[in-house]
Amino acid sequence: MDIDGKSLADEWLQLTKQKARNLKCKPGIAFVLVGNDPASQTYVRSKRKKCEEVGFNSQKIELEQRVSQTELFRVIDQLNTDPKIHGILVQMPLPSQLDQNAVIRRVRPEKDVDGFHPINMGRIVLGDLSGPIPCTPHGIIKILEKYDVKTEGAEVVIVGRSNIVGKPLANLLMQKTNPGNATVTLAHSYSHDLPAICRRADILIAAIGKPRLITANMVKEGAVVIDVGINRLDSGDLIGDVDYDNVHTKASLITPVPGGVGPMTIAMLLHNTLECAQKASNC
Repeated sequence: MDIDGKSLADEWLQLTKQKARNLKCKPGIAFVLVGNDPASQTYVRSKRKKCEEVGFNSQKIELEQRVSQTELFRVIDQLNTDPKIHGILVQMPLPSQLDQNAVIRRVRPEKDVDGFHPINMGRIVLGDLSGPIPCTPHGIIKILEKYDVKTEGAEVVIVGRSNIVGKPLANLLMQKTNPGNATVTLAHSYSHDLPAICRRADILIAAIGKPRLITANMVKEGAVVIDVGINRLDSGDLIGDVDYDNVHTKASLITPVPGGVGPMTIAMLLHNTLECAQKASNC
C-alpha cells in the first residue's frame, strides 16, 4: 500500500493556516539563496508557493555565487534582528568558499526553521522536542503516526547518516515517545553486508541519495519502507533510493517518489515557522 504523503501534508498545511489566523502577526520566513542552482531555485519556489497558500509572508534574498562569508553573515544578522521574520532558511548546498556549519550556527536557534542549529539538534539528543525539529525527520515521524506504524520495540534500519535526515531521525525514533522506543541501526556506505542489515528491518528508511539502491532482496516481507531519496534521471524523471517497482509488492507500506516524504518536508517547514512565530514577542 502506498503512503499518501501529499494528502497528509495538505492536512498539516490546513491546520497551520488555521492556527496562523489566531496570531497577532503574520508568520514571516526568509529564504536565502546563493547562486543560480536550478534545483535550489525550484525548491525555494515550491516552498514560497506553500507559504502563500497558508497566509505566511515570505521573502527571497538572492546572493551571487561568489558571495563572501562576511557578506552572507551580514544578511543573516539583519534577518536575525528583523521582527517580521520568524524563520530563516539558507538553502543548501552552498558554494565551496562558504563554511556550511558556520552558516548554520549563525542563524539564531529561535529562527532556525530547518532545525539544524547545534542547540536545536542537541535538544533532540537530550529528549527535549520543544525546539524546531529537522523537517524531513519530523515529516517521517508524522507519517508513521498517521499510518499507525508500531515503532515500540521495532527494528528500524536507516540507510544514510546525514545531519539532515539520518542522525536526527535515529534520535527521534529512540525517544521514549510514540512514535519512538525503536531499536535503531544507522547504516551507511561502510556498513558490511548492507542487504543483510536491511533484511532485519521492520521499518526500512532509505536516505542515502543513490537511485534504486534498495532492491527487493534487501527488504523483509511486510516491512514498512520509507524512501527519502529524490534522484533526477537524465530523462528528467524523479526516482527514489528504493527500487519501487519491485519493492512495493513486498512492503506493507511504502512511500512513493514523488508524493511521499517530500510534501511532508515542506509541511513541517511551515509548521516550524508557525511555532517560531507563536514564541515571538510580537505575535
